[in-house]
Amino acid sequence: MAASIVNLADLQLEWLKNGSRFEVGLSNIGKPLGLGGVGATLHVVPPGKTAWPFHRHHGNDELFLVLKGTGEVRMGDRRLPIRAGDCIGAPAGADAHQIINSSDAELRYIAFSNHTRAEVIEYPDSGKIAVDIAHGNDKDPPSIFSVEGRITPLGYWEGEDMDKGEGNG
Repeated sequence: MAASIVNLADLQLEWLKNGSRFEVGLSNIGKPLGLGGVGATLHVVPPGKTAWPFHRHHGNDELFLVLKGTGEVRMGDRRLPIRAGDCIGAPAGADAHQIINSSDAELRYIAFSNHTRAEVIEYPDSGKIAVDIAHGNDKDPPSIFSVEGRITPLGYWEGEDMDKGEGNG
């Protein structure tokens, strides 16, 4: 049975680190509350770090609520200052976004998102793309199709050899 109330001070953080730029402590808030269609995750970002690469969702809307600290949000080609109390919207298909702790103190925020069964995430800085088709919300159970790669623009018929007699339909 899911809890009705979760206190942020009671959550255990799982730390992820990659290279010199990316570091974040995470704790899922939505799952212990029994939420299936809405995701909520506490993020704790050390000074000078960011949690995730610059990215744009094409299936999920995201909303960020800054709880503590200051930093900046990269939205498209803009960098905007953020502070405790700010709500930041990142609608599906809109500008790519990234929250950066540019201060010398910890930055805490909650990321809220709707959960869709199909998601495409674009990473403009690296030219990567991720595609996930999930069995259930938030990949629980795990995705039935999940792939990451680079974007290579092609015409619709490119690579489709229609002259080999492999079918006409």
